[in-house]
This record gives sequence, structure tokens and C-alpha cells, in this order.
Amino acid sequence: MIRSACLGAVFVAACAPAAAGTLSAIVTDAGGAPVADAVIYAVALGARPAVAPRPAIMDQVNKEYFPLVVPVQVGAAVTFPNKDNIRHQVYSFSPAKVFEMKLYAGTPAKPVVFDKPGAVVLGCNIHDWMVGYIYVVDTPYFAKTGKAGSARLEALPPGDYQVRVWHPYMKAEAALLTLNLAEGATGDASFRLELSAPQKVPPAEK
Repeated sequence: MIRSACLGAVFVAACAPAAAGTLSAIVTDAGGAPVADAVIYAVALGARPAVAPRPAIMDQVNKEYFPLVVPVQVGAAVTFPNKDNIRHQVYSFSPAKVFEMKLYAGTPAKPVVFDKPGAVVLGCNIHDWMVGYIYVVDTPYFAKTGKAGSARLEALPPGDYQVRVWHPYMKAEAALLTLNLAEGATGDASFRLELSAPQKVPPAEK
């Protein structure tokens, strides 16, 4: 059941010399507080332009994955540098990408290519509290919210889109909205999510 709700969206056409449009989004929790690390992405409902995926990095620092969430486009290569002075063993059993990197230090010679959309939960066989997320989207138009709960998608060609939001602590499937973005249009959207509390790790375990 969808329990999350889109509070509303307003899209205003604006005169602009460029054909591309822009979307600004705000994500809050059930109490109205801003939500960081939410992935906002717009999926074109018509023809989809061929855009090469950009590579990304998921660091390992102080026995933690950093940042918590890394959004990427399908086909993106992600590097997992280990910046600690101990070895880590990165793995995932998620359907979108099952892989394992044996114990290592430094930066692996080969990145991992994420070729299916969906959420990929990362773990470490040596440090159970280490959890990170790669969220793979089948669109080149995506962004992640910061501490203020805001994100901005740019260079959107005119057309029809579904705008979606994902967060690792969502209790249910998030609401989405459909919009027609005219040439040079600008828009604003807001989403409210019901989130679970993150699992806290006792300091002694680190």
C-alpha cells in the first residue's frame, strides 16, 4: 500500500532561450523535517535520449560507507576505494546487483558496473555495521537531496515525465507524479515520506 504522499507540484512555463528545463524538488518526512539522501529522478515517458552513464565513487572511510547513498544511471561503473588502514570486503546480495570484492586495501583495479535498475544494499563481511546504498535508475535525469532536503534536476528536454523519489528508510513505495515539461519550463515539486528510524550501531562495535 502506498503510504507516502506527494504534497503537490507546481510547474510554470517560462520563456528561456534554451530548450532544456529544470525541476527543483523538496523532500520532507512525516513531521515536515527535511530529508537528506533521497534520490529524485525523472523518467521520460516518450523517446529517451541516449546519454552515457557517468562513473561514480563509493568511499570507505572510518569503517563506514561514504556517502550513505550513491545514485547512478544504468550502466555506470562505480569504484570502491578503501581509505582505511584496514582491509574491507564489499558485497551485495541485492537482485539488482550481486557481487563480492575479496578483502582489499586501497583502490581496486576494476570498478563494478551496475547494469540493472533498483536498490543495491552494500555490506562488509568484516564489519557488520557497514551499510551503504547504490540506487540505479534507468534515466540520466537524477539528483540526491542534501541536508536541506532539496535537489535540482537540470537539462530536461521538453516532454512527459514521471518524477519519482527513493530513500533507503522508506516504509512504503513513494508517491510519484506525472508532468509535461514544456520547452524551457521550470518547476517545483514536493514529496513527503514516511521513514523508519535508521539502525544505530553501538560505538563499542566500531
